[in-house]
Amino acid sequence: MQNKSKRRLSKSKFIIGALALMLCAPSLSLGWGAGGHMMVAYIAYQRLNPSAKAHVNKLLAIPINPAEISANSKDFVNAAHWADDLRPFAEFDSFKELHFIDTPFSIDGTRLPKVPKPNIVTALEDNVKILRTSTDPKAQAQALRFIIHFVGDIHQPLHCATRVSQENPEGDRGGNLVSISIPGAGRKAAVKKSNLHSYWDGGIDSFPKTGPNFSPPPLSEIPAAAALAMKGNSPSSPDLRLNDPFNFQSWADESFALAQDVAYKEMKNGAEPSVAYKARALKVARQRVAWGGYRLAALLNAIWP
Repeated sequence: MQNKSKRRLSKSKFIIGALALMLCAPSLSLGWGAGGHMMVAYIAYQRLNPSAKAHVNKLLAIPINPAEISANSKDFVNAAHWADDLRPFAEFDSFKELHFIDTPFSIDGTRLPKVPKPNIVTALEDNVKILRTSTDPKAQAQALRFIIHFVGDIHQPLHCATRVSQENPEGDRGGNLVSISIPGAGRKAAVKKSNLHSYWDGGIDSFPKTGPNFSPPPLSEIPAAAALAMKGNSPSSPDLRLNDPFNFQSWADESFALAQDVAYKEMKNGAEPSVAYKARALKVARQRVAWGGYRLAALLNAIWP
């Protein structure tokens, strides 16, 4: 699994440019932004047992390729955005399809395409197996970073659904093809153009935002944002099923249902989110981040009890 990358950040201008182009592409499905992923990881890390915490700290200290990217993810919270940081590197292109599972549903009777494989469910299964059985520490270190990230991704509703129609017979790629208008604060504020997927990636414009050149938000912004996500979302909820931390398909099914019932509701091309929509969506986004954190901790605690 360990990639033998020799690329160096002496090509930083090319990398930044490539990343900017990829992040602007409407067909690209990212997960929560770096802020959302860091919130998931922060919540999880507080709940790790001593054995799990010792194991993850040890694995994240192991240098893996690409060295320059991985050097910035040695702590658990920053490791959460590592899998997205790989996107400019062509040698990691095969991992892009592992960030989501586009389960289709039709709004007009258009025939449904097949659910692609591999996907985020199979990726979680594969990387958990590596983490539990591999004798290669570098392979385990890479698998851990993928798991931290993918547990966050699978809880983003638009990472687990794609809306099929005559206009988009192969699906709208988790809302990436749904343009929306987001009014700014105040009467004279400019209207921002975005897409539905990106709107959810940013936690309905509420999660800590990335900085220049898509740098992650500072760690100092994460605890308060994570506390907001956990507020009203107790880890004792029976719906979490924390005693069954390897049931990845059920997590995807939850997100699929929320995509249909909340994320896509009333949102057509060119729509503007209503006040009621924002309230519903923000509640769901925060809950999914909290649940992702609780479940990530339960998963790692089960691997290292």
